[in-house]
Amino acid sequence: MNEPALGGMVGTPLDRCEPLFRKGNTNCGGCGMSITLQMLRHAVGERRVQLIIPAACAAVAGGTFPQATFGVPTLMTTFASASAAASGAASVAALNGEDVRVIVLAGDGGTFDIGFASLSAAAERNEDILYICYDNEIYGNTGGQRSSATPAGAVTTNTPDGKAEQKKDILAVMAAHRIPYAASISLAHAEDTHRKMRTALDQKGFRFLHVLSPCPTGWKSEPALGLELVRLAVRSGLFPVYEIFDGKRHVVNIEPDFTDEALNMYLSLQRRFQKSGLSASDLRPAIDRYWQNLRALSGRIVPARRDA
Repeated sequence: MNEPALGGMVGTPLDRCEPLFRKGNTNCGGCGMSITLQMLRHAVGERRVQLIIPAACAAVAGGTFPQATFGVPTLMTTFASASAAASGAASVAALNGEDVRVIVLAGDGGTFDIGFASLSAAAERNEDILYICYDNEIYGNTGGQRSSATPAGAVTTNTPDGKAEQKKDILAVMAAHRIPYAASISLAHAEDTHRKMRTALDQKGFRFLHVLSPCPTGWKSEPALGLELVRLAVRSGLFPVYEIFDGKRHVVNIEPDFTDEALNMYLSLQRRFQKSGLSASDLRPAIDRYWQNLRALSGRIVPARRDA
């Protein structure tokens, strides 16, 4: 990704930053995790960082030492122990007086499910960690099984007729830990993404970023359409983009237009929803209920839907 593609964001020029994820990695074309790392690289600038990566697509795509494509010190861990390892790394940095940002980069399986115990423990202790979940809504590196981040109706290898349950509300769970900062990120909105990454990097304590990460392989979509799918998810209200400060103050960053046209387009461009036959009318009640609650938390009045 070159600098113009970042929408003219203000930050350290990319040619002065050590890449977090070099060329030669084996990620799929259109991978949201790759985009996340390139945008994070711009936000990190000249800060010293250390990556902690559990079993995930990031761990596989980065390769093995000494040919690994990560440009900063990186520790690979088991699914369940990333946050515990990050806690140790942050403690060592503090004891040595080092100004290092410890960043966990994990998929939804290692965050919502297998790694949740150590994640919750680190959040409860308010460890000085930035935790970034790139959520592709499946176990991407093990064949595309369902996780608790998989949305209702999505076909995976072990939900062949579509998942019956709703997606876990991970930001609400993190807010319950009363951490200093939690936010959802739309990669289709570069300025907002960059601002949130810098905000999280500037703070101390436990910070959590939830990134909707397009996965052409698992979503059964065209690689070039990844960011457009994220944009449609935001427009339709399916993926709310907001921040939570200290588990209390909720701020909505991007207002959806709540059109069924955007929601139907989002569904139609991914073959993972074809078998379940989902349409906007199936998803709209749950979306409206979520937004009613989010509006109440943010203290804002719900606007009328434009297509109502």
